[in-house]
Amino acid sequence: MANNDDFLSERELQELRQEIDEFIGKRGIDDKKQPEGQSLSDIIDEANSSILSVEKNGSYVTISKDNMEAWLYLIAPEEGREDYTMDELMDFLKQNGVLTGFHRSNLAAMIKKKVYERKILVAQGQPAIEGNNGYFEYKFDLNQRKAPKVLANGRVDYTNMSSLQNVHQGEVVAIYHHAKEGQDGYDIKGKNLPAKKVKEIPPLQGKAIYHEDDPDVYLAERDGKIELKNGKVDIQAVHEINGDVTLITGKIEFYGDVIINGSVESGVVIRAGRNIEIKGNVEAVNLFAGGDIVLSRGIQGGKRAKVSARGNIFADFLEHTVVVAGGDVKANTILNSRVSADGQIILTGKKGAIIGGYTHAMMGIKATEIGNSVETKTVVHVGCEKEVYQKVQNIRAQEASQTNELKELMEEVDSIIERKKRAGKIPDGLEIKLKVLESRVSSAKKELDESRKELSKLEELITKGQDSEIVVNGNIYRGTVVCVAQVQTPIANDTCFMKFFQQRGMIESSVIAYSS
Repeated sequence: MANNDDFLSERELQELRQEIDEFIGKRGIDDKKQPEGQSLSDIIDEANSSILSVEKNGSYVTISKDNMEAWLYLIAPEEGREDYTMDELMDFLKQNGVLTGFHRSNLAAMIKKKVYERKILVAQGQPAIEGNNGYFEYKFDLNQRKAPKVLANGRVDYTNMSSLQNVHQGEVVAIYHHAKEGQDGYDIKGKNLPAKKVKEIPPLQGKAIYHEDDPDVYLAERDGKIELKNGKVDIQAVHEINGDVTLITGKIEFYGDVIINGSVESGVVIRAGRNIEIKGNVEAVNLFAGGDIVLSRGIQGGKRAKVSARGNIFADFLEHTVVVAGGDVKANTILNSRVSADGQIILTGKKGAIIGGYTHAMMGIKATEIGNSVETKTVVHVGCEKEVYQKVQNIRAQEASQTNELKELMEEVDSIIERKKRAGKIPDGLEIKLKVLESRVSSAKKELDESRKELSKLEELITKGQDSEIVVNGNIYRGTVVCVAQVQTPIANDTCFMKFFQQRGMIESSVIAYSS
């Protein structure tokens, strides 16, 4: 029998030659009639080699565009030859550019189970496994601002809202995880795919944090409010009162945060360098915060309360209260109050009403309802108030006056200096006058510079508020006065779903939706 390398054994070849010689003798065939230069053995070898190999029988290799996968499509071997071998298929893949990542189990299965005329995955690259840079795992919520919860009835619940996050002394506040190196990959053509380099980051900085045994574990040094500011951990002390605050408690002044878990009665004054949070009822009080103020159950001011914050103010409702915010004001209802915000005023919840009083927001007002059916006078204003425009005019006049004064002073100084240059010396009295004038020039320049800075700031503020709008997603009632910058217009008839804005010095309006 033939072995794997030959189709006929040597003995079988001899027998075949003998049979051919006998056949030629019987038929009288002359050896000279054979093709010139071709022996019988050449004819036999040519016949043996005519059986196609895997390289020539229509089998092919498909390689993905990223050179990460290769598939083999095999044609069944022709009759007269045995099954493919692993070496044969490997050689075929290499001839087609597949040099590594062989899927030998799939190749073996193709040979054993005679898998033909199907694309089979036979090689696969290894993508680079990226490492991780060093990073800090913080054990406190980095999102300090807690959003109020909107209830099923559309009302916004400020009761559970908190702007504070406390830690206790000795608690873990952060853990550092060191950089982890990645692993290089490769494609099926043998190209190396390097992983990105990783890097460590500097130790964590901050106040009131320390290490104990492990330098990668940071602990709180004291009780307080924790936050991450500019990449640094800051733990500030918090003044927390679990009961009510009355006049017996006295005035509260604290450089950090103030949390009151009870109510605050009339007459109490609270000043906080950072945030104020009151979870109970609030009456006619005075509140001042360097940060935000959260009034979970609102405030009944009795026309004597004042609430002021450099940041935002959040309240369930504001009633008969003067409110001033450096940021936004957000509430469910504003009743007969005077409210002013440098940011927006947003009335949330199903009611979302402004009824009575004066409500001003530099950057715009959004409400569900403004005014009411009994035509309570309600004034809403966006953009800069008239006082700002008046102040701009005053400062411009002041700037002109200061410029003229400075010019006169400079002329007088120049005159004395010129006289001194010509004469070489001036009287002592004139020398003293020169020094006085030079001092006044220096002061005048500073005053003029301050005026120009303030004027620039106000003009920027006016520009900032020019695009402010009043948006009403429900009803706006007769009795309401809509004001944008220095222009105002009364609402003559009840209407709804309106947006008011300024255009070419006039208040324009457009419908934002239609009732069903």
